[in-house]
Amino acid sequence: MTVRSSENCSFQYWVHQTHQPLNVSSLLFLITFGKTLLNILTLAMRRKNTYQNFMGYFCISLAFIDLFLLVNISIISYFRDFVLLGIRFTKYHICLLTQIISFTYGFLHYPVFLIACIDYYLNFSKTPKLPCKCQTLFYVFTVILIWISVLAYVLGDPAISQSLSVQDAYPYPYQCPFYVSIQSYWLSLALVMILLVVLITSWSEVVTLVQAVRITSYMNEAILYFPFSSHSSCTTSSKKILLPKLIVCFLSTWLPFVLLQIVILLLQVQIPAYMEMNIPWLYFVNSFLIATFYWFNCHKLSLRAITLPVDPFVSWKCCFIPLTVHNLEKTETPVSVIIC
Repeated sequence: MTVRSSENCSFQYWVHQTHQPLNVSSLLFLITFGKTLLNILTLAMRRKNTYQNFMGYFCISLAFIDLFLLVNISIISYFRDFVLLGIRFTKYHICLLTQIISFTYGFLHYPVFLIACIDYYLNFSKTPKLPCKCQTLFYVFTVILIWISVLAYVLGDPAISQSLSVQDAYPYPYQCPFYVSIQSYWLSLALVMILLVVLITSWSEVVTLVQAVRITSYMNEAILYFPFSSHSSCTTSSKKILLPKLIVCFLSTWLPFVLLQIVILLLQVQIPAYMEMNIPWLYFVNSFLIATFYWFNCHKLSLRAITLPVDPFVSWKCCFIPLTVHNLEKTETPVSVIIC
């Protein structure tokens, strides 16, 4: 593994070369096909009654880009050597196209994270909301703009163009260098470290909650029910009460993914950017951001008047039910007990 950098650009990336036993086009097809199936499965599993947000639209756009890559790899692999619009396409372009998309994906982590933060900040603030159609057009325009901007940067950067041209020296089809973005590494490390610090500081409260939490039905939806607290109003001090509930809700959905991130970070696994930027990862970040903004804006939240972004995978509503519904145990029958 070598690290390459340039004085004219502000990025770093890792180059990893392998002597791949399979033809590179077949290997890339299998990887992209598996990722496309994962995209479809993840989008199908999400809850439908969610509010519009930037992350949701970006995930859909990412699914289309992955499908575009899969279709192009399939076409080039099938025809092998053909001319389209005066451009000759060969199997060499499979590696080239995947590398361009890898660089594009690699530079998207920070911008997507930042825009998602701004989007949730505006949703949690008292700024006037746009009409539904205008909001949809705004999100679509933002997603298209970010894709075009990052792609233009990748294609226009001399250092990246030089690194792409170097692949002519590789004995294709048995080698194809792939690129690992440093952005995803630092973002994963930051999220995992924050989760570990919060979990350690709230460990006793989390253990107590896990021992008492139950699964119950609320408004025809299965949720986690936490014991009622005497702090019925959401004040500044109730952030300490809300934090362990947010942790339990988050980890009840994303614990396997968190453990996977820890293993990847500890073993320093080199994952190509075209694989690392995926829809489950984006929804993991999305849940983290929603929990963060829920905690910081605890005093603004109300169960009966909640018009805030809803997570496609985590039901955060159960974190606030004990703060507003005192007689839930009398009106709803618990489905089961997790830990007695």
